[in-house]
Amino acid sequence: MTMEIFFPVSGLSLNPFIPVLVGFVLAFFCAMGGISGAFLLLPFQMSFLGFTTPSVSATNQLYNIVAIPSGVWRFYKEGRLIPPLVRAVVIGTLPGVFIGAIIRIYYLPNPSLFKLFVGCVLLYIGTRMLKDLLGKKAPAPPGVQGSGRVEVLPSGLFEVRFIFREKEYHVSAGGIMLLSGIVGIIGGVYGIGGGAIIAPFFVSVFGLPVYTVAGAALMGTFITSVAGVIFYQGLAYFNPEQAISPDWLLGILFGIGGFCGMYCGARVQKFVPERWIKWGLCLVIAWTSLSYILGYFL
Repeated sequence: MTMEIFFPVSGLSLNPFIPVLVGFVLAFFCAMGGISGAFLLLPFQMSFLGFTTPSVSATNQLYNIVAIPSGVWRFYKEGRLIPPLVRAVVIGTLPGVFIGAIIRIYYLPNPSLFKLFVGCVLLYIGTRMLKDLLGKKAPAPPGVQGSGRVEVLPSGLFEVRFIFREKEYHVSAGGIMLLSGIVGIIGGVYGIGGGAIIAPFFVSVFGLPVYTVAGAALMGTFITSVAGVIFYQGLAYFNPEQAISPDWLLGILFGIGGFCGMYCGARVQKFVPERWIKWGLCLVIAWTSLSYILGYFL
């Protein structure tokens, strides 16, 4: 006999092990690239579970809150968490998350139109990854990929400086804040903290190693997701006719699997070639984005 639980907010009846397993698999592979997996979890909920109300965006962010801490802790222990980078991401992203949540509830409640939006965001992420993959030489052999700790240098409000594997990096914190603000709006609509968009930008635009940005991207995603869930929950009181607040039980179950997967993924990341990580994510993103965009017009 199949054990199922009814989730009243989403209206789903599921075996509780399904969201735990899905959360683990997505987090395990995505954590290696500094991504929580929420950008793929949302298409799973919409396409496979039929969960398409604005509540799915808030549930997605709840997953981030539960899943991300283990990955951040692992990166911190290995000396690959850069506080000035986290600060710039959070300062830029927070205002955008609130704007994005309002857009999602009042201007994108229609499931088919929202899927088109999601498809366009995923297509952009995948294109950036593909461009980066085709434009770089093969990385170093496995085993030395992410070896070494990050040495954070004195950084001002508008500058981020650190040393990784004997190379010094200088990044404009102002540029990161501006980018993060735009990403925050998209993430607020989508239901992600923005790490899936910010992490590829760090690598392809700012030229930072994926092994140094993963922790900062995840930490920024965690903080903005907390703000997003609180904001969605607050808006639910003013819009009782819409399903806006997160499905707490479903989000927590996804998050429990993600918590375990995030830790494991962060732990093995330095042993996996960067190119393998990106190609795997790129293929999944391409298939999902094209199916949503074509599905809207066909």
